[in-house]
Amino acid sequence: METIRTAIILFLILGLLVGAAYPLVVTGIAQLVFPRQAEGSLVHDQKGQVIGSELIGQPFSDPAYFWPRPSATAEFPYNPMASGGSNLGPTNNELKAQIIERQNFLIASGTGKELPSDLVMASASGLDPDISVEGALAQIPRIAKETGIDEGKIKELVFANIKYPTIYIIGGERVNVFWLNIGLNQMRRNENGS
Repeated sequence: METIRTAIILFLILGLLVGAAYPLVVTGIAQLVFPRQAEGSLVHDQKGQVIGSELIGQPFSDPAYFWPRPSATAEFPYNPMASGGSNLGPTNNELKAQIIERQNFLIASGTGKELPSDLVMASASGLDPDISVEGALAQIPRIAKETGIDEGKIKELVFANIKYPTIYIIGGERVNVFWLNIGLNQMRRNENGS
C-alpha cells in the first residue's frame, strides 16, 4: 500500500512539474526574450491587420504567385493545429500516386519539367514556410507569364530573399514563400505606378 501511495504522489508531483511548471517557465522566457517569435512571427500590413506568418506556410494557389510545398495536415492544408506529415512511406502506392499527380499538375501549370522534391513532397510538419531556391526558380516562367513581370526581375527577387543554412551547416539554402509573394505584390505596384 505504501508503494502505491508513493507512486501516486510522485506521479502527481512530476505531472505538475513537467506538465505545468516547465511549460509555463519556458513559455514565459520565450515571451520575454523572443516576444515576436513566441507570438508566431506574425506579419502586419500598414493598417495593423495580420496578413500572414513568417514561420507557418500558407496556401497560395493563384498561378501568379509562388507556391509552397504541399501540405499533409489534417482537415485543410497548412492547418497549424494539426501539424504533421502523411506518414506514407516511400514504397506506398498512395504516396507515389500523389507525387505523380503533383508533378503532372506543376508541369501543366508551366512550372517546369525539372521539379525539385520539395515541390511534390510534403514536409514532416506540413507547415514549412520555405522552399528550396531551385523550387522557387522552377516557378519563375509560370509567374512571369501570369504577371507580365520580366523573368530576370523575378529571379533577382528570389536571390535577394535567400536564407542561408543555420550556423552555415544546418539545412540548405531556402526562400520564404510568403516574403517572395509580398515582393511580387510590391513589383506589381511599382509597375502599375501605385
